[in-house]
Amino acid sequence: MTSKDVLNSTARLASYNVLLQVLFRVLTFVLNAFTLRFVSKEIIGVVNVRLTLLYSTVLFLAREAFRRACLSGGAEQNWTQIINLLWMTVPLGTVWALLLGWVWLRLLETPDPLSIPHYEFGVLVFGLSAVVELLSEPLWILAQAHMFVKLKVVVESVSIIMKCLFTVAMVIFAPHWGIYLFSLAQLLYTSVLLIFYFLYFIKFLGTQEAEKKSFPVLCIRDLFPKRIAHQALVNWRLARLTWSFFKQSFLKQVLTEGVYDIVNNLGSLVARFVFLPIEESFYIFFAKVLERGKSIGHQKREEVAMASSVLESLLKLVLLIGLTIMVFGYAYSHLLLDIYGGSLLSSGSGPGLLRVYCLYVLLLAVNGVTECFTFAVMSKEEVDRYNFVMLALSICFLCFSYFLTWWHGSVGFILANCLNMALRIAHSIHFIQRYFAPSTHRPLSSLRLSPILVLVFLASGLVTAFSEVIFCCDAGWLPRLVHIAVGAVCLLAVLICSFFTETKLVHFIRTQLLSMYSKKET
Repeated sequence: MTSKDVLNSTARLASYNVLLQVLFRVLTFVLNAFTLRFVSKEIIGVVNVRLTLLYSTVLFLAREAFRRACLSGGAEQNWTQIINLLWMTVPLGTVWALLLGWVWLRLLETPDPLSIPHYEFGVLVFGLSAVVELLSEPLWILAQAHMFVKLKVVVESVSIIMKCLFTVAMVIFAPHWGIYLFSLAQLLYTSVLLIFYFLYFIKFLGTQEAEKKSFPVLCIRDLFPKRIAHQALVNWRLARLTWSFFKQSFLKQVLTEGVYDIVNNLGSLVARFVFLPIEESFYIFFAKVLERGKSIGHQKREEVAMASSVLESLLKLVLLIGLTIMVFGYAYSHLLLDIYGGSLLSSGSGPGLLRVYCLYVLLLAVNGVTECFTFAVMSKEEVDRYNFVMLALSICFLCFSYFLTWWHGSVGFILANCLNMALRIAHSIHFIQRYFAPSTHRPLSSLRLSPILVLVFLASGLVTAFSEVIFCCDAGWLPRLVHIAVGAVCLLAVLICSFFTETKLVHFIRTQLLSMYSKKET
């Protein structure tokens, strides 16, 4: 597969992942609205916060490092060794599920058993669901590495829909089951995910299409661990790289990204819909096009040029989206919260929190792309050194959190995350500058905007802020609509200015991110 093919497949993968995130969020929102009519909000809260956090934490700690390590690299990979390594996610996930399950039940405060019965069963089944999902991890890695673009979207969409249908049926006919029904629905989701992945590969392996793609797995037995004659059971270079990424993932999850898991509100929707799919998809692109640990002088010239061009366009794209959210978020946070939750949300500290969170979204966007590239090309030794940087950043973050939270409560906590994210961006920018220094490529130039576009952003921010003071939000719906119209005109001005000043980005979006809608996949 050529670099151009990898880029086209990655762009389609990112687009499909965005659609999948939208489907998941819409279905979750509708499902929660429906189940509230039959099940108490306390039970839904425990499921959506405590049990889902347990499930996602087990998955993150068990598989994130393996994904980063095993999606890196070149044609010399021995897929039998990689599959053997990937199956280690299952016992590791089992250990994490047992350990975190004990923490959830013994160290954290448990809900009142009278209002939320069977909490222990929920912890057990959500932990089990994570382990069941890990059984499909080797298949997921194979699909991603070989650019099976639609497989993930189809399988996860079917699983989500079946989970929703099961939940609706159980809520209607057995609402008294409470946590039982949500736990069984989660187990059904992961089971369907596992079954469909295996069914696809059972059908695919041995076909002419598999031979045409030179697929490295020949039969279903090759998807399971096995010995290799005269070779190590696993690729120890990848195993050591996995360990380095694991240390990094542990620090990120426990110390430095609390707000991303905790503040699951309006401010984080764009981050989850747009930035996360871009980061996950283009990590695969950079890891396949550039060889990990090699200097730029030892890489193929055309692939370096393509990686630089893609990095430049991605940085520009997320920077413009993030700036738009920050500029317009300031003037429309109050209105958005008022529409979403009435005066209960808009009259307190909510608008201020959301405004600061819009700044965090901008930093989150830039950091996602810079770290996506950095982690894709770092050598094992560089990852190990970065882990010490992460430890130092974690200590700084805890200090920032203590003082800023004492100074300004929840706003201070988000500001601490902003400072932490800014330091991580600075480190990644320094790495990217050093990486491209021997070449003529300067992808970081995309962080500089056209002066005209900067002026349009500033003017839009001032006009919308002035509009908020005059029209929003206590004088009825007509002034609100005027305020919305002012924002729409300003947003249109930003889009038109971006179209004419950022022609390279427009070309990238047309030829890559939007090409999936005009071309039929072969």
